[in-house]
Amino acid sequence: MDLEDGVALNQKEAARLSVASALSELSFGRKARLVRINPVSTALWQDDLDKVLSSSLDGIVIPKVESAAQVRDVSARIAAFEQSHGLPQNAIVLLAIIESALGVVNLSEIAAADARLAALAFGAEDLAGDIGAIRTPGGEEVWYARSAVVLHAKARQLAAIDTPFVDLHDGDGLRAETERVLRMGYTGKLAIHPNQVEIIQQVFTPSPEDIQRARRLIEAHDAHQAAGTGVFAFEGKMVDMPMIRAAQTVLSRAALSGIDLD
Repeated sequence: MDLEDGVALNQKEAARLSVASALSELSFGRKARLVRINPVSTALWQDDLDKVLSSSLDGIVIPKVESAAQVRDVSARIAAFEQSHGLPQNAIVLLAIIESALGVVNLSEIAAADARLAALAFGAEDLAGDIGAIRTPGGEEVWYARSAVVLHAKARQLAAIDTPFVDLHDGDGLRAETERVLRMGYTGKLAIHPNQVEIIQQVFTPSPEDIQRARRLIEAHDAHQAAGTGVFAFEGKMVDMPMIRAAQTVLSRAALSGIDLD
């Protein structure tokens, strides 16, 4: 639920009340209940938190993060709410969107800012505007930043969420870009329209064939380890630990997608 760019300045308070009502009245099923507040660089974010913080909330999305201090400021306000309402520490997580040159430059500090931080997300459109770049279908103008976000996220065991694909009518383009960022190590992708969700989920959900192959590879590795063998051949390819970790990642993505692996 959005309180930032999707809401006009003169509608911020009405949006806060709508979000608070939704959190208290609606069932979200398995979906995470997240709210994107306004940037910490504005005077709006504290009022956002005052209205939407709730025991029904799973996380806060912070846009345009440019420093570790901004993450900690939001975390401290949430911590006070958790303590006053008897909630477990860090019950409400944070997701930080990196979408400016300064945010990219400060990625190392941002990624390590707070234990509440669960994910870094990349915002290509705002970044391009910030640096004066021209957006292209291939995304070469934001390639460094896109790579940096996923690297710093994974270095701190955080989820990495890619930028939205803005062409609502190009399903093939969305699929191709989602497949590309999956190969880069991203664990998810932002969507700006419900029609995009199915394609994104299809790409990030391993196929039954992918799952079975990952299982066979891990089983073969375990058998060779028990026999005292390190590197071994599997289905015509040499296998070592990087390939085993890749197979384990496939199974982790399957579990996160709700697939029963038993």
